[in-house]
Amino acid sequence: MPDVGIELLKKQCEIKKWEKASPIPRDVFLQSVSGVNGIYCTLNDKIDKELLDAAGSTLKVVGTISVGYDHIDIAECRKRGVRIGYTPNVLTDATAELTLALLLTTSRRLSEAQCEAKTGGWVSWAPTWMTGPGLAGSTVGIVGFGRIGQAVARRVKAFNTAKILYYNRSEKAEAKEIGAIKVGFEELLTQSDFVICCAALVPETKEIFNKSAFEKMKPTAVFVNTSRGGTVDQGALIEALQNNTIRAAGLDVTTPEPLPLDNPLFKLKNCVVLPHIGSATIEARNVMSELTAKNIICALNESEMPAELK
Repeated sequence: MPDVGIELLKKQCEIKKWEKASPIPRDVFLQSVSGVNGIYCTLNDKIDKELLDAAGSTLKVVGTISVGYDHIDIAECRKRGVRIGYTPNVLTDATAELTLALLLTTSRRLSEAQCEAKTGGWVSWAPTWMTGPGLAGSTVGIVGFGRIGQAVARRVKAFNTAKILYYNRSEKAEAKEIGAIKVGFEELLTQSDFVICCAALVPETKEIFNKSAFEKMKPTAVFVNTSRGGTVDQGALIEALQNNTIRAAGLDVTTPEPLPLDNPLFKLKNCVVLPHIGSATIEARNVMSELTAKNIICALNESEMPAELK
């Protein structure tokens, strides 16, 4: 955890801290929460009925250092009066930047090209070697048009894209200023040259990118996911990449995380996999840590939290 948030908590609370870089083992987590007033967790830490039972009635707040909260059983927390803090807004720019980096790395085949340069495949300049689709003049489809989706749209617009489409449960007023057009999910899939998933993982979006979805996409389409691995039927994606149903995929999120080294995605040249680093700028992570601590402290003081999940 970034020190800024932990040091803030230490000024007002007694801290029990997991010191290792790897996620805390479930059995250790269950044993450590008994009698605590607050839990500072990451998206790796499942906050469910079992964990809440282990914590007991003293637990007042769960603060997660993430914008996503699909790892938290919200209904159980609300039933027990446990408040939930999260970190929206602060990681928008960092995640949007990473999304563009992953999109360009995948479409312009940068990982493949670097490998060729390092292993002797670079023989000479050639007109058709290592070519990939460009953003200029293309149609970009964004699934999920919240803060991150809009930030991504503003960035791809700068690449002289011809059209930006978005699929979202509701109309977004910001779309007009950006120049994005709201369409149905199927229309977005069939028309887009690049399909970017920025949607939160909720029941409606679980495995929304399935076999049927990939089959509706253009065979030249590039798919990018920087939201949650659960929005994708990973087996269907592997099949789509192997069969060239789509051109390529860039993933910052997978199921599970970390992805086992023998997973077929790592063997595919037309797939780039990153270890969930969407918000990994120094600035964003420090602000996230501080906000998580402030959420916890405010809840323990029974005051308004800076970012409470309502």
